[in-house]
Amino acid sequence: MRLLHVLLLLLLLSLHAAPRPCSAATTATDTVSPGNALAGTAARLVSNNSKFALGFFKTDTASPNTYLGIWFNKVPKLTPLWSANGESPVVDPASPELAISGDGNLVIRDQATRSVIWSTRANITTNATVAVLLSSGNLVLRSSTNSSHVFWQSFDYPTDTLFAGAKIGWNRRTGLNRRLVSRKNALDQAPGLYSLEMTERDGVGHLLWNSTVAYWSSGGWNGNYFGLAPEMIGAVMPSFRFVNNDDEISFMYTLHDDTAIVHTALDVSGQGLVGFWLDGKQDWLINYRQPVVQCDVYATCGPFTVCDDAADPTCSCMKGFSVRSPRDWELGDRRDGCARNTQLDCDTNRTGLSLTDKFFAVQGVRLPQDANKVQAAKSGDDCAEICLGDCSCTGYSYWNGGCSVWHGKLYNVKQQSDASANGNGETLYIRLAAKEVVASGVARRKRGISVGVATGVAVGASAAALILVAILGVMIWRRKGKRIENPQGGIGIIAFRHVDLQRATRNFSERLGGGSFGSVFKGYLGDSVALAVKRLDGAHQGEKQFRAEVNSVGIIQHINLVKLIGFCCEDDKRLLVYEYMPNHSLDVHLFKANGTVLDWNLRYQIAIGVARGLAYLHTGCRDCIIHCDIKPENILLDASFVPKIADFGMAKVLGREFSNAITTMRGTIGYLAPEWISGTAVTSKVDVYSYGMVLFELISGRKNSSPEYFGDGDYSSFFPMQVARKLRSGEVGSLVDEKLHSDVNLMEVERVCKVACWCIQENESARPTMAEVVQFLEGLSELGMPPLPRLLNAVTGGSPT
Repeated sequence: MRLLHVLLLLLLLSLHAAPRPCSAATTATDTVSPGNALAGTAARLVSNNSKFALGFFKTDTASPNTYLGIWFNKVPKLTPLWSANGESPVVDPASPELAISGDGNLVIRDQATRSVIWSTRANITTNATVAVLLSSGNLVLRSSTNSSHVFWQSFDYPTDTLFAGAKIGWNRRTGLNRRLVSRKNALDQAPGLYSLEMTERDGVGHLLWNSTVAYWSSGGWNGNYFGLAPEMIGAVMPSFRFVNNDDEISFMYTLHDDTAIVHTALDVSGQGLVGFWLDGKQDWLINYRQPVVQCDVYATCGPFTVCDDAADPTCSCMKGFSVRSPRDWELGDRRDGCARNTQLDCDTNRTGLSLTDKFFAVQGVRLPQDANKVQAAKSGDDCAEICLGDCSCTGYSYWNGGCSVWHGKLYNVKQQSDASANGNGETLYIRLAAKEVVASGVARRKRGISVGVATGVAVGASAAALILVAILGVMIWRRKGKRIENPQGGIGIIAFRHVDLQRATRNFSERLGGGSFGSVFKGYLGDSVALAVKRLDGAHQGEKQFRAEVNSVGIIQHINLVKLIGFCCEDDKRLLVYEYMPNHSLDVHLFKANGTVLDWNLRYQIAIGVARGLAYLHTGCRDCIIHCDIKPENILLDASFVPKIADFGMAKVLGREFSNAITTMRGTIGYLAPEWISGTAVTSKVDVYSYGMVLFELISGRKNSSPEYFGDGDYSSFFPMQVARKLRSGEVGSLVDEKLHSDVNLMEVERVCKVACWCIQENESARPTMAEVVQFLEGLSELGMPPLPRLLNAVTGGSPT
């Protein structure tokens, strides 16, 4: 479960002045007791630490509905965290009260009629009870004489928010399933269609639609984090607790700073999110979403719609359909989707066979699930005829000699932005009344059946468009104090003033390193949070690298990529502000005498981490990002030695519709793929080659070009070729850094050697992708023996094989 991705920016924001509390009576209490009810919308309970409030609220002044809920007391923008009566609101003109009933339960009553609208309905052994709003945000019903005797608590019945200190998962003794459920829409607190819950057997987290269709999984707990959520680990994280015993299987987190205003929830659109309150902006800053793109949420737009992450708005109705409920749609509740504009011929002639219905082609899409395969259809026309012969058939697709038809509502159709380039996506033919099909559609006729076809391929944003956005962004950033949020809905970056960075770095006095681009300095925010400030020198090159870094690392987030916190863009000054990496770069530990000797296990984890980061850049982002300069100096290590890829000044961004690009040579000698030298178009495989060269250095602890490998101009001992040759003879143990004193896992050493040799193959098509590298290193796939790299073998004087 990709929960609670609280990054360094959280610490930065915690240094700001706390937001002013909402207006509340100074005599606010945290307890409801017998004879002391909470009545009306003005009264509230406030937790002892003043962080949480409980009371009656309306989500819209025009709405007749009133709910009992819990929210952040110090956040002026009402954000319900828990609601008691989402399915049974108090409706005007009724006036509600929260009270202890005669049987000791906590109830919501209509003050006028005294009728009970909601109750805790707990199994209570005494009527001497009180309800208390704790400092954790948990509303508990407990004995008035023994505070440890709790009969009921809101943490056992969460709505859409996971509080710090609350559990998600199963109580195996009672069968209680604690899960998050989205709200119906932005105003209605009734349960929605999406839920986040754990399986009772193994505790794997799932996001579900309608409690049936899983569209995201966390992977299993590995002792530190969930397997498909490596972002959970790192230096600045909450504390996690996973329990799996006879009594329960559950997960919870606690914050290191209890005063932090963090919101972890499942929103109405089915995405999990983590946000925190930004006082200067007077709004929530959404730090993390999962799934990252909206269209990966199952049926996010409802039936008869197409979801397109590259479009604004994301959801649109299919041809011949219109939004069924515009008000709900605007509030984020799209469960009803779209409805037909014109009834089908089948609906009116009652003959069982349509003679006039046609089909409209939606090209380059992900097809709906639950297709019915029709073996009898031998062609597209056969498939169309079979669908038209069944009044319940609403669409078909014919692909690679196979016919698929769908009945009833069509869900989960997604426009593939890269469909035109590489054949991803298929064509869905949706059934429409004849008048709805565009006259210019391509008509096909067979045995008196007319099939109208119209084309329309949506292509994702190109690299040029993305760069244009970046340039425009730079112009906007000149505004003092402006925070820009990235177009993927992720974390924003801070616009620092130059004078603030001068102060933070003590006038740029502590230099950490540098190169042709300029220098990096250590800084402090509030004398406590360490930063790395990169000052770019040279008007042309500085501006170029500034745009490159913001255009790449500025719009993405991953545990194995360095985090860009902010920037400065004043006059000709260009500075970039990153999270500080206390263990510096990988080359310090591999090549320098004063570095920490990294044991084999740590080196292996670094290899996997860098591979994950590159795989994310190449395939996990909306656009493919080629780093172009992978080397140990650009791999930073945090306090836990988690690797983070840095320095994106040479990065190349490719739209998904492009598979390669011709560009000027960039990178570092010793890590350059042959494509750079030959001048041919480059792909993400140039990063694979550089990564392979880094693997050799992880193995040996020395640079591939170290003088000790060569004597009198003899290049036959070039380390990568030593590995390639000794791998065949089974002597890889002799290649490992002598500082490890043979304390290594030889099976892992051999695996790394194989991966490295495959990565540096001359022919880029022979190299694996970084996603495949991750699988190989994690032992999920096996690698065969790599051939000797021909070009390197020839250069180093080897005989041809």
